[in-house]
Amino acid sequence: MTGEGSATILLGIDPGSRITGYGVVDVATPTPRYVASGCIRIKSDQLAQKLAQVYAGIGELIGLHRPHEIAIEQVFMSKNADSALKLGQARGTAIVCAANHGLEVFEYAPTQIKQAVTGTGAATKEQVQHMVTAILGLDGVPQADAADALAIALTHAYARQGRSLPPSRGRRRSGSRQRWRDYRPS
Repeated sequence: MTGEGSATILLGIDPGSRITGYGVVDVATPTPRYVASGCIRIKSDQLAQKLAQVYAGIGELIGLHRPHEIAIEQVFMSKNADSALKLGQARGTAIVCAANHGLEVFEYAPTQIKQAVTGTGAATKEQVQHMVTAILGLDGVPQADAADALAIALTHAYARQGRSLPPSRGRRRSGSRQRWRDYRPS
């Protein structure tokens, strides 16, 4: 589905220098609807080529899904300065691509994203994957980077609605929504 008609499409991006996750949701109704997700896998070892692939991949997604807004994870402080720098470069590349396409970019801290989707800012990747699957009613669990990107898009969807947590927090409201505490790894 593209951004035509009454759809309001959000593109969430989980930037990385080797794998950049993306998640696309339609928020035309109060309940976000899954559109697409996946990963841009970077095949080069050279920095300039890596960033060019991130830019091209994000540009292709923008052309395909025609998002109205983009949400991206903020850089977090890492113990490894080199990793944080590479993440920042990939993130900057994605932001420039969005800006060059005339899109507004919204940024969220990793703890905000985890809090919005799972109810706790200290959630594990598995808990985020589980909750994204439950919130969007997916048949399968998305790859970790794609799930993170969907979580970023959901966080922005909730922020647009003026709420910081999904309706699934606390008491269940529908059969497909669950709390992260109910998650038990296989």
